[in-house]
Amino acid sequence: MWGKISTKLLFSTTCHPQTDGQIKVVNITLSTLLRAVIKKNIKTWEKCLPQVEFAYNRVVHSTTQLSPFEIVYGFNPLTPLDLLPLPKISQFKNKSGQVKVEYVKKMHEKVKSQIEKKMEGYAKYANKGRKNVTFEPGDWVWVHFKKEWFPSQRNSKLMPRRDGPFQVLAKINYNAYKIDLPGE
Repeated sequence: MWGKISTKLLFSTTCHPQTDGQIKVVNITLSTLLRAVIKKNIKTWEKCLPQVEFAYNRVVHSTTQLSPFEIVYGFNPLTPLDLLPLPKISQFKNKSGQVKVEYVKKMHEKVKSQIEKKMEGYAKYANKGRKNVTFEPGDWVWVHFKKEWFPSQRNSKLMPRRDGPFQVLAKINYNAYKIDLPGE
């Protein structure tokens, strides 16, 4: 069924639990919810995990306007017992697997368009005060030195965070340039 609905499974590892930004947000939300449920009974967190998972998957999300259960199964169960004879809704009874696949595909298209619409709103808000500045080879620019990127230039917290001007040697893309830095 995963192949028929064009789902790509991206598994994460314990060292790198986030496959994208959404997973990171979900992990933060679930840990907050788990903390609220277990309170000071820290040793019982494993017993609470199924209830927290069910509660999270039943909540309608602001981006999709649907719960994860509705997106995956086509309905929002009231209790975990509703999930036993999957799927348990009248529109799926006595129908072929292809009809189920078509229904799930339509649901995924709807959710995808809602997510894209929400992302456009986020981008519009984030880019509201920004202006697009491009440089050409030969231009002079100031460089912000981050310790991770330039350890030799930023070996102390008290050193200036930016320095320059330096000359642009080449334009790599709209947001990356090769700069003539001293000692590089």
